[in-house]
Amino acid sequence: MKKGLESRACPVAAPGYLVESNPDNSSSNGTSAKDMLSSSGELENVQLKLSRGTIRKGLCGYLNKLGIKGPIKTWKSRWFFYDENKCRLLYYRTAQDINPLGSIDLSSASFDGRVENGEGVFEVRTPSRVFTLKAISKQAMMYWLQQLQMRRWEFCNAQSRFPVGSSQLVNEPLAGRTNVVDSEDFLPPVKTPTEAVGLKAASLPAPQTSTALQNISFKHPWTEIQNTVYNICGSKQLWGNNGNVFSFSELQEHPDNPDEEQEAEVEAGCAVKDGLLEGGRVEPRLTWVRKARWMNSGFPGLPEELSKERNPNDKVSVLQQQILTLTEEVKSQKELVKLLHKALEAAQQEKRVSSMYLTAAEDKDRLELVRHKVRQIADLKSQLEALQQEKKELEQTLTLRDSHIQELKEHVQLLMEKNHAKQQVIMALTEQMARELSDPLQEANTITAETLFKQQEEIEHLKDDIDAYKTQNQFLNSEIHQVTRLWTSVAENEKALLMKCACLQARNCQMESKYLTVLRKLQEAVPGLPSSHADLVRNLIQEALQWDVKEEAEGFNLNPVSEYDEYGFMTVPDYEVEDWKLLAKIQALEIKSNNLRSQEVVEKPLRDRWNSGGELTPSAELKSLIRSGIPVEHRQRVWRWIVSRHGNHIPDHYQRLLQQSKSTEHPACRQIELDLPRTLTNNKHFSSPTSQLIPRLRRVLLAFSWHNPAIGYCQGLNRLAAVALLVLEDEESAFWCLVHIVENLMPADYYSDTLITSQVDQRVFKDFLSEKLPRLMAHFEQYRIDVSLITFNWFLVAFVDSLVSDILLRVWDAFLYEGTKVIFRYALAIFKYNEEEILRIHDSVEIYQYLRFFTRMITDGRKLMNIAFNDLNPFPMKLLRNRRSMHREELEAELCELEQIKAAYVKERAEQGPQDLKDVVSEEEEEI
Repeated sequence: MKKGLESRACPVAAPGYLVESNPDNSSSNGTSAKDMLSSSGELENVQLKLSRGTIRKGLCGYLNKLGIKGPIKTWKSRWFFYDENKCRLLYYRTAQDINPLGSIDLSSASFDGRVENGEGVFEVRTPSRVFTLKAISKQAMMYWLQQLQMRRWEFCNAQSRFPVGSSQLVNEPLAGRTNVVDSEDFLPPVKTPTEAVGLKAASLPAPQTSTALQNISFKHPWTEIQNTVYNICGSKQLWGNNGNVFSFSELQEHPDNPDEEQEAEVEAGCAVKDGLLEGGRVEPRLTWVRKARWMNSGFPGLPEELSKERNPNDKVSVLQQQILTLTEEVKSQKELVKLLHKALEAAQQEKRVSSMYLTAAEDKDRLELVRHKVRQIADLKSQLEALQQEKKELEQTLTLRDSHIQELKEHVQLLMEKNHAKQQVIMALTEQMARELSDPLQEANTITAETLFKQQEEIEHLKDDIDAYKTQNQFLNSEIHQVTRLWTSVAENEKALLMKCACLQARNCQMESKYLTVLRKLQEAVPGLPSSHADLVRNLIQEALQWDVKEEAEGFNLNPVSEYDEYGFMTVPDYEVEDWKLLAKIQALEIKSNNLRSQEVVEKPLRDRWNSGGELTPSAELKSLIRSGIPVEHRQRVWRWIVSRHGNHIPDHYQRLLQQSKSTEHPACRQIELDLPRTLTNNKHFSSPTSQLIPRLRRVLLAFSWHNPAIGYCQGLNRLAAVALLVLEDEESAFWCLVHIVENLMPADYYSDTLITSQVDQRVFKDFLSEKLPRLMAHFEQYRIDVSLITFNWFLVAFVDSLVSDILLRVWDAFLYEGTKVIFRYALAIFKYNEEEILRIHDSVEIYQYLRFFTRMITDGRKLMNIAFNDLNPFPMKLLRNRRSMHREELEAELCELEQIKAAYVKERAEQGPQDLKDVVSEEEEEI
């Protein structure tokens, strides 16, 4: 068996052994068994062996049958009964039915019980149909398969008792195979499951189905009606007063032997069905037959041998020897059976080909068959030649191995001789030592001058060896020292070369950036150039746009620039405007140049300081490290520490908020859905509506809207939560980070409906801008530039979507640790960084256009950090609080005045009453 039990039609085998035959040629199935035995005497011997361990019993019981043509494809419980006369398996709806619903012809059927079909499921394959049956257990399935196989085998052999037209040439070799097959029992007899097979199963109620109509056969309505009428009306007249098809009154007369009781039940069940099929009535008599014991099969001469041996150990040894002998015989018989199977399959294949040749209608078909045979012969010849070549190679390999084995044997013999000689020397020295130890005085007297001289010579030789080893050791130490110096020098040179190469690449990026800047200036001046010069400028710009910024030097990659950074932000901005594409190239080159310059000088020492640090504790050193920027591998841990340090996290609070958002829709839900697609469009984790972080961001924002009903949701919170999600990765951690920003870092009413505190910060920032950068502020006032139109969004979302990702996350590192003062520092630093460029522009429209994207041109994060935390000092927090308090009072007074004006206007309009539309004259009418 491979994965299940499988047997083919009419195999010549003992019960329980499975033989495969060809299922394709159904016409030859009926005669294959006839050709297997050469005489009726051999057939009788085989049948005698088959019935040696069992006495004839009927086969019946309940099985589930899979309906395949009815309106409902489901399992239906059926009572199955085997008809020995016709080798058919009849099935009824219940055991009390008189007419069968159908039958299965087993004479040319094969059985299949693969494991993948399910436990207890097996198939009966006939030439016309496949029946799928299911037993209540695996044991019952094995019992049914074994019994069906054995009874089909007996029927086929009974049909072939008098073979017609069988050839002696075919029968003779097959007759010898029968004896070989009969000696094997690959599947031991399965114990009869009384709960599923026999009269006890018939006496039990039929298995119930889920619906009443499920077990009814819609294919045989007339049979169902006949069985129902018979069960209702005619059962008492036909079967007696008890009305039961199977009577168990006689079973109680023999309670002492359950095996015989089981035999009687099964035979009674089979007798009932035989009576129904042949005479139309059933004899209620039960025949009791004892099961035959298997007494003489096994070891023919074993009792005599055991009787001769009186010692129990001898008896055990005799039994073990007999077991080994029989095991070897079983193995040889199995191999022989496999060979016979292959020969039988080849013969059946040849028979099919011959039948195809004889049944061919035209010579063309026969010629094609002959050509196919010729091709097969050619293939077999080539395979034979390959096998012969392989045989020669194996013989050569065997010869080489034999010679090698011979050499090994000689070597072993030599070693054994040496070992024997050493043992003799050891024995002699042992005897000598024993004699010397027995007489110490004699040992002292036997030391002669010659022995002392030999010992002195050995000592001198050992001293010479020691001196030689010392010299060799000194030489090797000097070699190792020189190699170490060379390796150190090479490593230093390599490091210097790498730094030099990085500097050269950075310089090259700067040159390319300057070249692109020149092209951009020329691009702005193209309308005023001659046509030839304008074409040349356009060609140069086109070539520059086709450069691959991420292309590195061949051989190694100092600082690869990928399309996205560690958090999914685009490293090169994707500007839609054609004129800004050169700007994106310049920015990418600047980023690459800064990374190359700062990698060894700044980033590596900073990373070493973070790696060497232990547990996080507030200190001036930690503040300085955070201002310099947290490495990617430490940022998540540090942010979690900052948020947990300043916030009071309530256990399971976030989960309760999520449950509340699912049960009740928040008023801000619609606005949140509108803002989700517009969140961090330059990040691959939020650029698509199907991104994985979009649903997580939605849950965080909804939870916050329920957590803080005073704010609910304000535009800009989506960007803050998105950055927290990218770094912290966990929804709940991002939620508490958003709570920390809104409720701890930002002042009250910063995200309220009036945004009053946000407006106050804009006035405070203008004051600081006038103090720290007076020339720039005067320039803005000259051209009437309101910087709050640009900076208001900076403060509201902490520079998200304004700075490149690397600088943005460094700003956030310091912002989460120190508070909103960091936003003021970096906002002033940004204007300081680009002050000279802004002062060169003398047009208000151009200034506004420049301020729209000038933050994206900042690529040197170290320079910006130095401006923010060094050049703008001092920047006391007390001054910031005072300015906020002052401007808040002014703004509240202005708002109060506006409310009064509004109220007065409304009152005046109400007093005037509605205007007459006839008196209203349009401007066009006045002109006329």
